[in-house]
Amino acid sequence: MAKLKIVLIEDDEILAKVVREELSEADFDVFQTFDGEEGLKLVRSKKPDLVLLDLILPKKHGLDVLEELKKSPITRSIPVIVLTMLSRDDDIKKGLKLGANDYIVKSQHAVTEIVEKVEKFFGKETHPEAKKSVKSKEAEVKKLPEDNNLKAKKIKVKVKE
Repeated sequence: MAKLKIVLIEDDEILAKVVREELSEADFDVFQTFDGEEGLKLVRSKKPDLVLLDLILPKKHGLDVLEELKKSPITRSIPVIVLTMLSRDDDIKKGLKLGANDYIVKSQHAVTEIVEKVEKFFGKETHPEAKKSVKSKEAEVKKLPEDNNLKAKKIKVKVKE
C-alpha cells in the first residue's frame, strides 16, 4: 500500500527538517518547501493527502495559500492543518473559517505531539484516505487468521493420511 503523502510548507529550516524526519519515521511520504508560492505549486503537483501549512511565509502568506487551495476545484478537498506561531483568537478563527481542518500553535506543541496529531487525523473515519487504509488493513488482518487456519487444516490432513 502506498504511503500517505504530506506537503509541509514551513520556512523555518530546522523545524521543517525535524518535522519532516519525524513524519517520515512515522511512515508518511513528506514533501517540503519553504515559501507560499512554491507550496501552492507543490500541492498542485503532488496532490497530497494532507498539507501542513505555516502562516508566516516568504512570497505568499499562509492564509492566502489556504484561501487559494480551498477555492480551487483541484485542491479544495485536500485537508490542511495550520502549523504556526500565530496564537491570537482572530488568527485561529480566520484559519478555520478559510477551511483549515485544524490549527496547531507551534510553541504549544512538541514535534512528537504534532506527529501524533497527524496520525490521529488519518485515523479519523471522516478522512477518505484513512477509511481506505483502515478497511484495507482490516481485510488483511481478517485474512491472516483464515490463511493460518487453512494451513493448519492442511497440515492435519496430511498427518492423518
